[in-house]
Amino acid sequence: MATISDVARAAGVSISTVSYALSGKRAISSDTKARIEDAIRSLGYRPHAAARMLAGSRTNILALSAPLHEDGHMPTHMRFVQAVVQAARDHDYDVLLLATDDEVSGIQRVASTALVDGVVAMGIAEVDERVDLVREIGVPTSLIGYPQGADGLPRADLDFEATGRIALERLADAGHDTVGVVGHPHGYVDRRQGFIARFEAGLTAAAEERGVRIVRRWAELARGSGARAIDALLDDPAGVTGVIFHSNEPVVEEAERRLVERGVSIPGDLSLVAAGASYDPGALETPLSGIVHPIERLCRVAVESVVAAIEGAPAGDPLLIEPEYVDRGSVMPRD
Repeated sequence: MATISDVARAAGVSISTVSYALSGKRAISSDTKARIEDAIRSLGYRPHAAARMLAGSRTNILALSAPLHEDGHMPTHMRFVQAVVQAARDHDYDVLLLATDDEVSGIQRVASTALVDGVVAMGIAEVDERVDLVREIGVPTSLIGYPQGADGLPRADLDFEATGRIALERLADAGHDTVGVVGHPHGYVDRRQGFIARFEAGLTAAAEERGVRIVRRWAELARGSGARAIDALLDDPAGVTGVIFHSNEPVVEEAERRLVERGVSIPGDLSLVAAGASYDPGALETPLSGIVHPIERLCRVAVESVVAAIEGAPAGDPLLIEPEYVDRGSVMPRD
């Protein structure tokens, strides 16, 4: 990957002259600027800021890096997209959606052509290739998620570790010592999605501290997966008395319908908690106590952060939103 030093050497100028040409802080002769531009093109030097400054204007377009996987839940995915678009609109920005499951190539493409002023990235993995990429090419970026090694980059997310802990502790406080967990499709685990890992860390730590046994089921997107997951937990010989849903709305709706079919009373026979819900647990057929994922707030913070970065402001402090547990009566103490 070419550096500013390579550009300076190829153009026959100093590094500071290249810097001045990119920033516009000092006047540069047209011949010198042309040599620098030629060097940038021939070497493939691609910092976003460089391309934009040489172009002399902004595009007022943000890229939303939102990889779409086969096991992704489209309604939830589009809630994030819609929230980013609305927040960007409030700042007079349009949004270009990068939806391929190759998280890197889309950003490389739009940054190298100066098509966008900044990037908002979602669907963040524990170790996400986009972190090093955006640093390397110099494009202002904010993250909806908390990957490793992202120091210095604006990022925001729900505190999923605390979410897992709180969900488990509410059931433990009610005397439940065997708890089922219905999780997202196992592909999320295979891709090492960051929010899954942090949720599991908090859940597991709390279970060990409180002496609670966890029985896990991973619900896929296929029709009937929610019913199958709840059947497996009810039929497990461990004797599950409480269930945490860390899964999408159709799974929870199917599970509730199956509980009705089986004559299981909530919370009399089985206590239920929704954890990090991307939907309104209070609007379900049987309202669930739990914690809602603050999608709109996260997306607004992400857009505001990247707009500030485009304006040259320093990165703000990372934001981990504290979970808010709402009791809707779906947890009952065990006798």
